[in-house]
Amino acid sequence: MAVDLTTRIGSLTLKNPVLTASGTFGYGEEFSDFIDLNRLGGFIIKGTTLHAREGNPYPRMAETPSGMLNAVGLQNKGIDYMIDHIYPRIKHVDSEIIVNVSGASPEDYAEVCRRIADRTSINAVEINISCPNVKQGGMAFGTTTEGAAAVTRAVREAFPGVVIVKLSPNVTDITEIARAVEAEGADAVSLINTLMGMAVDVERRRPCLSTVTGGLSGPAVRPVAVRMVWQTAKAVKIPVIGLGGIMNGRDALEFILAGASAIEIGTANFIDPQATIKVIDYIDDYCRCHGVDNINDLIGVI
Repeated sequence: MAVDLTTRIGSLTLKNPVLTASGTFGYGEEFSDFIDLNRLGGFIIKGTTLHAREGNPYPRMAETPSGMLNAVGLQNKGIDYMIDHIYPRIKHVDSEIIVNVSGASPEDYAEVCRRIADRTSINAVEINISCPNVKQGGMAFGTTTEGAAAVTRAVREAFPGVVIVKLSPNVTDITEIARAVEAEGADAVSLINTLMGMAVDVERRRPCLSTVTGGLSGPAVRPVAVRMVWQTAKAVKIPVIGLGGIMNGRDALEFILAGASAIEIGTANFIDPQATIKVIDYIDDYCRCHGVDNINDLIGVI
């Protein structure tokens, strides 16, 4: 039985629902020795800002039970470097290229998106209003409906393609933020970004991270992420992309059954660079074994 794994995110048609989470997959080309990038539904390149960022001081990663903390701080060389040096090397990939965008103001986000807009191989952006590891911008916009709406409005005016807004779990009610960005023209939402966490080195009697707190990812956050995806999928009409602790195909299917139209794989890429392909194959096998001929028949069935 042939299984149709295609799914739609706004005007994007993904060949399958498996994407990569920004910050865990570089610019995609770093993984080309391990997997065929053309098999992915899409890949989301690392957080990109208007100007180059050095990121936070070291140490900025710490292992935790069933997960990890990171405080990288959006280190990147800026949008112009990405366009001039990275884009020419990845534009040929037969998979949707999605740029994760961050900024210190709505105007910053909009300007980055304007510079992306005429790149024919980039049809979508993921707007990061939920990064807990930067002092300006990031999560500051994602924790209020007003901030989230302002960034989405600015990006919507600047970018004609698909706008995905990445939401923070560090809020009282994530559905309020989701509805706010939907009202301003977001084509989809992705959730969740990392949970705010902290680890202490008891021998040195100091925090493990230079920034004291950082973003928790990995299997430890998955039940929280699935719950928030389930809530959000019921609250908005636009597609929901689920992420948070997906390590294998069964984990991915939890999100899809809870209402996600697509999923992103993040921390698992550090452990197994072929995790994305294994998830695609698992979903295909699951559908065959359960007599499901279209992945869309599984979205939100619970």
